[in-house]
Amino acid sequence: MTVDTAVGRESPRSKRSGILTAAIEKFGRIGYEHTKWASIADEVGIGQTALYHYFESKAHCLLTIMRLELADSVERFVAATEKEDDAERALRAAVAAALDATPTDALQRRILQNHMDLLAAPRQSEKEEAERLRSRELVQEIEQHWTGLVARNIDSDFDSDRDPRMLGRLVLGMIISVWRWYRPDGDLSLSAITETVSDAAIRVVRE
Repeated sequence: MTVDTAVGRESPRSKRSGILTAAIEKFGRIGYEHTKWASIADEVGIGQTALYHYFESKAHCLLTIMRLELADSVERFVAATEKEDDAERALRAAVAAALDATPTDALQRRILQNHMDLLAAPRQSEKEEAERLRSRELVQEIEQHWTGLVARNIDSDFDSDRDPRMLGRLVLGMIISVWRWYRPDGDLSLSAITETVSDAAIRVVRE
């Protein structure tokens, strides 16, 4: 999980990172709607009132989790591709980075994909709206990165009619779908899934 800037500066007595970790576990395993906000406080060992020192609402916490995951996605993409000159290897590296996850990472990505609809409409809360707007910016940045990477993999002399933006969204769609059904204790390993998705991404882009 990406460490929030505010979390990185928090005092030793701060509970913010613990609240985020507990919320990811609860939202990811039993669902956001079925998680009582008070249960997060119980998990961290603080009173419910103390939660509002860090997050003004359960939705604010959820949007923060989503924004952190999107920011982490950008960082993983850049780290995986910025020094790779070969276009196909860069594409495979980006897919591998996107699908590299601890069990907690997998929960956080499931939460993100299950609640992308929250980014569509403005929020009344100023803090929630700030997280929503930043998340939307990150979504656009991610799409731009993948569009650029796909464009590198398209031979313009032969494939000038292929739309790298559409193909980039198709590849992203395959990756995103993994977090809806993947379970760390399931039969399929992430390494096997990564290999399959990488091969499929190459076919989508180049065939």
